[in-house]
Amino acid sequence: MITVVGTGTGAVVAEDVLHGARLIVGGQRHLDAITVPEDAEQVVLGPLAPALDTIEAYVGKGEPVVVLASGDPGFFGIVRALAERFTSDALDVRPGVSSVATAFARAGLTWDDAVVVSAHGRDPRTAVNACRAHPKVAVLTGPGAGPAELGAALTHRTGGRVLVVASALGSGEEQVERVTPAEAAARDWGTAVSVVLCLDEARVLGAVRTVAGAAVGPAQWALDEREFAHRDSMITKFEVRALALARLGPRLGELVWDVGSGSGSVAVECARLGAAVTAVEKTRDGVERIRANAEAHGVDVHTVHGAAPTVLSDLDDPDAVFVGGGGRELPAIVTACARRARRTVVVAMAALDRVPAVREALSAAGLAVDGVLLQSSRLAPLPGDVTRLAATNPVFLLWGVRTSESRTPVYREGVAS
Repeated sequence: MITVVGTGTGAVVAEDVLHGARLIVGGQRHLDAITVPEDAEQVVLGPLAPALDTIEAYVGKGEPVVVLASGDPGFFGIVRALAERFTSDALDVRPGVSSVATAFARAGLTWDDAVVVSAHGRDPRTAVNACRAHPKVAVLTGPGAGPAELGAALTHRTGGRVLVVASALGSGEEQVERVTPAEAAARDWGTAVSVVLCLDEARVLGAVRTVAGAAVGPAQWALDEREFAHRDSMITKFEVRALALARLGPRLGELVWDVGSGSGSVAVECARLGAAVTAVEKTRDGVERIRANAEAHGVDVHTVHGAAPTVLSDLDDPDAVFVGGGGRELPAIVTACARRARRTVVVAMAALDRVPAVREALSAAGLAVDGVLLQSSRLAPLPGDVTRLAATNPVFLLWGVRTSESRTPVYREGVAS
């Protein structure tokens, strides 16, 4: 009863599809590109709900409906909303070439290894964080989440990225431009942009893939300390790191802070699990060590040289925060992090004296607090082919989780595009 046709990226709507249609729904540019039968009603897509109501009226009378959509309507498109309202059995979907596929074709690149994120009608921070973390990302744009906004968010936060801005794909006004994030931020791009590619050109030609999309997660985490360069064993031990990662829950589309990063072991592990990561470190040699460890593990970690909590004010709000180390400033650092974290804060410390103040800082920010004292003993060889247990230093791990009742920035619910 409902024929959904993908167009707008060079595909032509076949005349037999339109023949006999009693209702044709589509964007104004799609309707302008076809010859609408004289006896068919036209509905220009704007707000989705009224259009669905009109479609339902025609379907109820058993009259044919044609819906024109951009590219592949089953890829972040209107097929979802139609299937939810009328069931999949009522749809005859005839896909065109998606804007993502077209944009990568114009760039001369494969896209089986690309992360694709929709920012159309959604909070753009997910797209921004994906661009920070991954070398090949396609962003489906929308009002308030176009090239200028993406460029502004990525400038000074992500190194070595280029944006490929694709406008009016498949039309006579098509334009595909390569710009830096700063150049993108400085321009008014209008409304013709449908997709932006964010590329790390040094890594854009990845290995041959078996599974499409974001890279498959690491085979293991909580890596041995020997996997990282560090100074005088100043590194979060793998037993502590394992639980910290479990409580942080780093994932694609989120931003994690690693404050007092030291060697960057937690930062690197979060990046390996798909998150965008900012590592804050007050020593210059520590910053260089973090960068070296990130490069050795093939991930992006944005490093900030400076002392917390002062430098935190310039950073974007995180989803999760790990705070390592100690010192007199620890309660103030935890307070600053807990006030801005959208989801959770995890704190590791060796000093018993710091625990009450850190717990109070987490609780005062409205987080539900829990924690453990971690004590582990590792197998260690002895002469004579025997083994002993070698105790590691005990570490307190506290975490605060934002509950639905506590204050937090409001997420915008994603909608069909």
